[in-house]
Amino acid sequence: MKTIKPNFEEAMNVAALWCKAWEAGELSDEVLADRVSELLATQNGARGFFVVTLASDSPLLDRLPDPLAMQLREAGETVVDLTVRNLAMSSAMAVHHKRQANSNQQAASERVTSRCMDLLRILEPNSVKNRLEKLLVATEGKGEDLAFLEKWKYDKEQRLAIAANILAIANN
Repeated sequence: MKTIKPNFEEAMNVAALWCKAWEAGELSDEVLADRVSELLATQNGARGFFVVTLASDSPLLDRLPDPLAMQLREAGETVVDLTVRNLAMSSAMAVHHKRQANSNQQAASERVTSRCMDLLRILEPNSVKNRLEKLLVATEGKGEDLAFLEKWKYDKEQRLAIAANILAIANN
């Protein structure tokens, strides 16, 4: 079978289409998992899949089918890294939206955070642990992820929120 290599926008579109078909019962858990595995094979494909499934109203990650969970685990470091970065961004944005008194956007960011945390709990534990430790060090102003946090200009309160969510994963 030929592997698809979509660009970011194509990956978002196809992920949204597949999520809708799955929700409507038109796509089995197994077929969905096979199709998603093709997206996860490329950086753009994986990013597009996660933009749709983390931030949209699709219940896919809330009711994660076992075959898809297995594909996400098998995809390895790419999925772990994207999920950790999304955890950081959504945690920081929840703080930002709270400051702006935008409860709808705050709730949306908190939903993404929750989905990331749930997903990280089912991925390969050692990989997740190592990746979260790197991010945690960055929240303290050190390490290789510091550039990522600085790029987005996350302040002390936002970094504390990121750290708190990392620790919440470790404590569950």
